[in-house]
Amino acid sequence: MLNRIETHQELEITTEILMNILDHSSDEIFVLDKEGRIIYVNRTCERHYGLKPSAVIGRLNEEFVSKGYWGPSIIPYVLKEKKPVTIKQTTYIGGELLTTAIPIFHAETNEIELIVTTSHEQTYKALYHPEEEPMGEAKDIQPVLNNMITNNEKMKALLKLCDKVAKVDTTILIQGESGTGKSLLASHIHKMSQRKSGPFLALNCAAIPEDLLESELFGYSQGAFTGANRGGKIGLIEAANGGTLFLDEIGEISPKVQAKLLQVIQERQFLPIGGREVKTVDIRIIAATNQNLQQMVEHRQFREDLFYRLNVIDLKLPPLRERKEDIIPLTYYFLNKFNQKYQSSQIISQEALEVLSDHQWPGNVRQLEN
Repeated sequence: MLNRIETHQELEITTEILMNILDHSSDEIFVLDKEGRIIYVNRTCERHYGLKPSAVIGRLNEEFVSKGYWGPSIIPYVLKEKKPVTIKQTTYIGGELLTTAIPIFHAETNEIELIVTTSHEQTYKALYHPEEEPMGEAKDIQPVLNNMITNNEKMKALLKLCDKVAKVDTTILIQGESGTGKSLLASHIHKMSQRKSGPFLALNCAAIPEDLLESELFGYSQGAFTGANRGGKIGLIEAANGGTLFLDEIGEISPKVQAKLLQVIQERQFLPIGGREVKTVDIRIIAATNQNLQQMVEHRQFREDLFYRLNVIDLKLPPLRERKEDIIPLTYYFLNKFNQKYQSSQIISQEALEVLSDHQWPGNVRQLEN
């Protein structure tokens, strides 16, 4: 009698209960059809890729592989071998997965009808290596949008614009609150530009005392002032020749430095402190600020001509509170980063994720990382 009751209760398990069970699995579970379309995924994918199941179901696996969310794709392997396959995959938020794909065959045609994959985080080498030419190593995968992790449509549009303007050799002004990733965006533009083989040098203008900022930027000649290095010093503008110079907190520079910087932008020339020979440079300047430069111009705190020279391309980075869908993938990106750095395996609870998602983050991405 007891066995009958247990059997009856098993049969009464509803789809809702089954889905709830799968969502509480520590392993990621994907179910795909023979075309590679994702027809089911449990909630663990949110931990691995920062994507909710609703953003994945119904779309092709290859779409996410091509965008760098995970790779290499295991689907071609299992379709070719027609047997269970296990490989190592890398995710765009820095995780490493051991993924197993199992083919399910149609009872009559004996053709693959479904593919079930399970993945869990791991730190050891792949167990499967095809004897033929490899279809791609996990290390070759490029993080989505060149390390700019985002699921936000405004950010994606901004990054597409950056890819376009990167090809045009002009000055750029990046505006945004502190901690939004202005320096990372500037680096992204440099890597996408024709100057990518040249240097990328960055300077936080607010971190250098005013009396030293000029020498840091323009350098000085021998004997320019008491205590000067013997033989003089090359400034960042000259050192960045052929590449990109990123000037963060541009609103903090003095009127004197503003005037000299304007000359560099207009004429590609400058005079080192104490020097008599004008030097010519080929650089691109990207500036950034968390201040309202337009307002500073109106109050005569910033040169109008320099502002318009810098503001040829104006990029505005949204604060993290306006891109809530990026909080979870960024959280897991930083969690993976620090787990690898400290050889740890810390996890984060769903309750903690909800608290992080509801926070306003006045310090933006930098505060989230800290």
